Amino acid sequence: MIDESTFPDPTYKKTVLAPLFDGVKSHYVDHFTSINKAHLVMLAETEILSRDQACRIAKALHQIGQDTDIASLQYTGEHEDYFFVVEAALRDKLEDLGGMLHTGRSRNDMDHTIFKLALRNHTAMMLAQIETLTSALLDKAEVEAETLIVAYTHGQPAQPTTFGHYLAAMIEVLIRDTIRLNAAAENLEHCPMGAAAITTSGFPLDRQRMAGLLGFEEPLLNSYGCIASVDYITGLYSAMKLMFVHLGRVVQDMGVWSSFEVGQLYVPNSLVQISSIMPQKRNPVPIEHMRHLASVTVGRCDMLVNTMHNTPFTDMNDSEGEVQQSGYAAFHSGGRVLELLTSFLPACSINQDNVKRNTDAACITITELADTLVRNEGLSFRQAHEIAAATARAVIKSGMPLGSGFSHCQAAFQSETGRTLAMTEDQFATTTSAQNFVAVRNLPGGPAPEALSNALTIYRSKLQQLSTGRAVRTHRHTDAVSELDAAFNSLLES
Repeated sequence: MIDESTFPDPTYKKTVLAPLFDGVKSHYVDHFTSINKAHLVMLAETEILSRDQACRIAKALHQIGQDTDIASLQYTGEHEDYFFVVEAALRDKLEDLGGMLHTGRSRNDMDHTIFKLALRNHTAMMLAQIETLTSALLDKAEVEAETLIVAYTHGQPAQPTTFGHYLAAMIEVLIRDTIRLNAAAENLEHCPMGAAAITTSGFPLDRQRMAGLLGFEEPLLNSYGCIASVDYITGLYSAMKLMFVHLGRVVQDMGVWSSFEVGQLYVPNSLVQISSIMPQKRNPVPIEHMRHLASVTVGRCDMLVNTMHNTPFTDMNDSEGEVQQSGYAAFHSGGRVLELLTSFLPACSINQDNVKRNTDAACITITELADTLVRNEGLSFRQAHEIAAATARAVIKSGMPLGSGFSHCQAAFQSETGRTLAMTEDQFATTTSAQNFVAVRNLPGGPAPEALSNALTIYRSKLQQLSTGRAVRTHRHTDAVSELDAAFNSLLES
């Protein structure tokens, strides 16, 4: 037997409609209010509504805002969300005039405008956090420009570089990630209002004015795309995902570097937890939290993008309501990573004793010995490589640092070339030192002080450009609030 009970079905109410109603209360009331005000101002300016009609609606909207206790609103089935609460209240106060505010618009263009307004705020906050992190890393890289570390490839000690050089690589990726996120933020600056349901309206709406009053750069042109396109969602969360994939790799290095066996990174006591049973242990637990929060953020971004997969190119709930709200958790977890990393990395230091120990034990300056033999002894790199390899094997077997292995190098050179090595013992010690290894690598992008200083200057300039772009958007948003308030207040005061 078919159940013809009154809408809404209790289960549908509990599982869908009530949560949606609560979500609108939590995230969108202010944006609904801004759109109502802007649309009313535009209707008055285009004379779709008379000045008197607009003034009466403005006064009613203002009174409804003062009289409504948002927190106490509960979904009863009578009103789907705050939009319908306000529309019903307008009709109660103004009768048919109350319904004229909705002239030329739809919940479709309103919804996607609201979602963009919310994402705009979240994205601006995250970009500010990223700028703060990047600036802190730049400062740290300058301080650590000559601090030697062991660089690893394939999990093994490879070559010496500096902590500043490592951080510069991180900064460079972070800037590229910021550029991607900044581009996604720019895509949020196109306003859907005026698209109405999907094909615009027969009323002479001023879409440019509407966009300006809400702080958008311009209208999103194609009205079908205003409603059906979700690339503002997929582009944003894809850019976010990449950032936390990349930051997670750096965090993983911090875990390896701070291990007892490597011991290259010293994490201060303020960021270390002690075992409840093993008092000798220093557990750099924030690393684990940053790692899992970065992974959680990546997963949440994937969820948003995957939800859009194989959906129809039209209006759909898959891109609205709860889906949008679930994405805000990615900003929350990602923001925690950025904030913690901003405090963590600048507070850490490099244990130079352990760096020297690992440098000596692994012969990581041996490449420069081979390079020097090529430059000074007229050898091919393959000959020099064989001599350097034999020297490394001998010193590792003897348990001595490479800098003490001059006699082994002499023997290997004699065996390979049949002549005496011209290099002196002092020259050999200098050649195989980590300081010399770094100093001679002064090509653009290298770890030598001059090369690194030049790179950091470039990064600061790029960061400033990105910060300026964000500031332009922020000022536009702020100025629009003032302009909208002034235009709406002029209706209230008439």
